Amino acid sequence: MTRGPTLPAHRLPSLPRPLDAFNTAPADETRALLQHCLHSLRWSRRIADHRPYPDLESLLAAADEAAYDLSPGDLAEALAGESLPDLPEDTYSAAHMALSAAHAAYEARFGHAFVIYLGDTHPDESLDHILEAIRSRLANDPEEERVIAAEELRRLARSRLAASLRGTGPHPSAVPPRGTTSPHAPAVGK
Repeated sequence: MTRGPTLPAHRLPSLPRPLDAFNTAPADETRALLQHCLHSLRWSRRIADHRPYPDLESLLAAADEAAYDLSPGDLAEALAGESLPDLPEDTYSAAHMALSAAHAAYEARFGHAFVIYLGDTHPDESLDHILEAIRSRLANDPEEERVIAAEELRRLARSRLAASLRGTGPHPSAVPPRGTTSPHAPAVGK
C-alpha cells in the first residue's frame, strides 16, 4: 500500500512572549509596569532605557543591579510607594490591631513603611512572619534598617517583575496605583 504525499508539519503561529512584548512596548507603558514593581522613577527609566533584554534572567539581573544603585533619595521614593500587605479577610481584628500598632511603631522609628519579601511564606504564616520581622527590625539602627529595607525592596521588585512577565502579574495597561509588599494579589506584592 502506498501513501500519498506527506503534508507539511502543522506549525502554530508564533505568539509573542511576554519578554518580547516588554522589549517592544512603548517606553511609557514599560515604565508604568516597572513603577508597579518598584516605585522609583530612576530605577524604572534605567531598566526601560536598556531594552531589549535577550532573556528574563538578563532583565532580572539588570533590575537587581539598578536596585543596588539606588541613591538615598531613590530609596526614599521607593519606600514611600509601599504599604503593608493586605491581610486575609478572615483575620481576627486583634491581629489587624497588632499589625497596625507594630507598623505605626516602625514608621515612627524609621519614617517609612515596613517592607518585607514574603517569598515562599505560606499565606497562613504571613501575619506571624510580618509581626516577627517588624518587632525584630525595630531594634535596628536607622542605617542598618535602610540597608535591610533596600534589600527587601530589591527582592520585591525582582519578584514582581518576574511575575508580571510570566503572566501572573498585572499587564502594563492594568497596573494598579501604588501597591504594597505582596506580588501575588492585584494591588499588592510579596
